[in-house]
Amino acid sequence: MKNSPLAEKHLALNAKMADFGGWLMPIEYPASGVIAEHTAVRERVGIFDVSHLGKVSVIGEGALEFLNSVFTNDLNRITDGQAQYTLHCNSAGGVIDDLIVYRNSPTDLFLIPNASNTSDVVAALTAVVPTGITITNLHEKFAVIAVQGPKSKSVIESLGLNPAMDYMAFEHIQISGRPAILCRTGYTGEHGYEILPSWSDAGAVWESLVEAIKPYDGLICGLGARDTLRTEMGYPLHGHELTLQITPVQASATWAIDWEKPTFSGAKALTEQREAKSHTKLRALVSQDRGIPRAGMQIKNSSGEVVGEITSGTFSPTLKKGIALALVNPEYKVGDELIVDVRGRDSVSVITKLPLVTSNVR
Repeated sequence: MKNSPLAEKHLALNAKMADFGGWLMPIEYPASGVIAEHTAVRERVGIFDVSHLGKVSVIGEGALEFLNSVFTNDLNRITDGQAQYTLHCNSAGGVIDDLIVYRNSPTDLFLIPNASNTSDVVAALTAVVPTGITITNLHEKFAVIAVQGPKSKSVIESLGLNPAMDYMAFEHIQISGRPAILCRTGYTGEHGYEILPSWSDAGAVWESLVEAIKPYDGLICGLGARDTLRTEMGYPLHGHELTLQITPVQASATWAIDWEKPTFSGAKALTEQREAKSHTKLRALVSQDRGIPRAGMQIKNSSGEVVGEITSGTFSPTLKKGIALALVNPEYKVGDELIVDVRGRDSVSVITKLPLVTSNVR
């Protein structure tokens, strides 16, 4: 199992560690815990080590056009200095990965895939890349640190940086004399930033951020809180809401597909699925009792028929209820009651519009 460049700092705080895509990463810290860490991000500010995320460079004449012919979103919709969420699908419409593309220039693009999918993304791109374009796996060349929460703007400003960035814009900056990339994005639904220093500079940048959040009663947060935060927002997680078997049409992620593009990988299969309108749909569920839904649990209607399956489930620290994302038969709409089989006990849930809490991301 691989380690983040910040692993020793997490272990020094006695963090509970677990496997994330082959990386040993912090889940929570005993001095706070998932609920307190979640609440810090919703109300104040928190920082996360997400260095397990992949990093890939795609450089060369025609690099933008090449990636645009593969990924679902349209890279021509952003300009240099902007980032874009997109999907990398196979020919059947299954999702190899969902990722962020940083556009430095039309000949220099930087990708942030999910940890366990980085090698698959690199392999799939390399298999079809034209001559003259170089794809390089930089997974252990950069760290990624997320600063999230309503006070994140003040934290960034306290470091001598300009926090007034458009959503999904990025800049090359310095923190405590160390070069890094600063991007106005995140995975929590709160105003936030992601910082990418070099692997060797990660420790110094992390310590600067630890000190910078103290005046705002901020917390160091583990990936347990990151998961509860993203589930409240309905953000998909690869391996749960998006897989090689679950397409973006099923997962309600078609907003990341530009259907007008001349081509992208999986276009034919996804178009046919969208037009058929018979696929399951991603829905959010909120428990009406003390049941906590978990991934893989069956969903039934009032007649006891199985009509769906939980893809992600957890306790919501904000709502103080069990919540879930689920693939459900298309006839069920917002407001409908369904039953989740929670370890052999029926738990009533209501289909609820996403996000489950107010989004402050922009």
